[in-house]
Amino acid sequence: MNRENDPMIITRTPFRISLFGGGTDFPAWYRDNGGAVLSTTIDKYSYVSLRKLPPFFDYKHKIIFFSKQEAFNDLDSIEHPAVREVYRFMDVDQGLVMQHDGDLPSHSGLGSSSAFTVGLLNALYAMNGKMVSKKRLALDAIHVEQEMIGEAVGSQDQVASSFGGLNKIVFSAQSTAEVRPFIISEKKSTQLQNSLMLFFTGFARFAVEIEKDKLQKLDKNRHSLSMMKSIVEAASDILDGDISGYDDIGMLLHESWMLKKRLSNKVSTDVIDDIYARALDSGAIGGKILGAGGGGFILFYVRPEDRDRLREGLSDLLHVPFRFDTLGSQVIYFTEE
Repeated sequence: MNRENDPMIITRTPFRISLFGGGTDFPAWYRDNGGAVLSTTIDKYSYVSLRKLPPFFDYKHKIIFFSKQEAFNDLDSIEHPAVREVYRFMDVDQGLVMQHDGDLPSHSGLGSSSAFTVGLLNALYAMNGKMVSKKRLALDAIHVEQEMIGEAVGSQDQVASSFGGLNKIVFSAQSTAEVRPFIISEKKSTQLQNSLMLFFTGFARFAVEIEKDKLQKLDKNRHSLSMMKSIVEAASDILDGDISGYDDIGMLLHESWMLKKRLSNKVSTDVIDDIYARALDSGAIGGKILGAGGGGFILFYVRPEDRDRLREGLSDLLHVPFRFDTLGSQVIYFTEE
């Protein structure tokens, strides 16, 4: 990072909604069994800004992460694990100010942690004068989170946030991630978007604890995970088919939710089960908690004519309208100071 003119950079990286196959994207599973997920990114984003720190302070680096700030001189002193390890991975040597913000709360099932990692990597590459491929961003983020930080996370979030769009992502021992975009008509895309409704349950969850519990039960969950992977194929066929069959996506979401609840008793709670039951009574065909489970955002498939009915049935929850994102992680501002 030794450029004569140091830039100010802002990246925008989308959050994702995982529709099918979550759980089969863990290396401990897909290296032996293969994995597949079907997901889409949405117009809710993680923003990372990066600039050089002027040499007037008694610290070398500063990071601002929502309401928390850190100032430090050496990388080992960084408390935030993703910042620390991304800086180490990118061999950051000059003083920087990094600021992060997001459209939606973290730890809520939308892949926000990986979106931040991808966005920070993208910003640092840009500061080095490099534009790397989306796959490079994804693989670097996977390496940082799984190998350097040692987190119990899968591989879908990093790929989704890097690439953007509605994709089937296939994982195998031979190829870490193969992205197969769905090229569907505007009519189909609009129908799908209008049939999905996102609600915030209003309480936090701890993904790492839930995912560790799932990983400890891989052998026990072998049948459920295999079924969840096969549902990805069935859902892909529906998306490629006639729009009149799209309501079957809702049925598959319900089936996937029943399977997901078997992976760990931490995935659902009595409160979540009550929300789900009320949603079905209010017109939803199916749905699921997003991410690891335990809380955060919950997604439902509902016929467009029943949207108001579902919104009324879940009036105690915050409804979050969204549209699909198609661009993935982007450098949206770059200027040399």
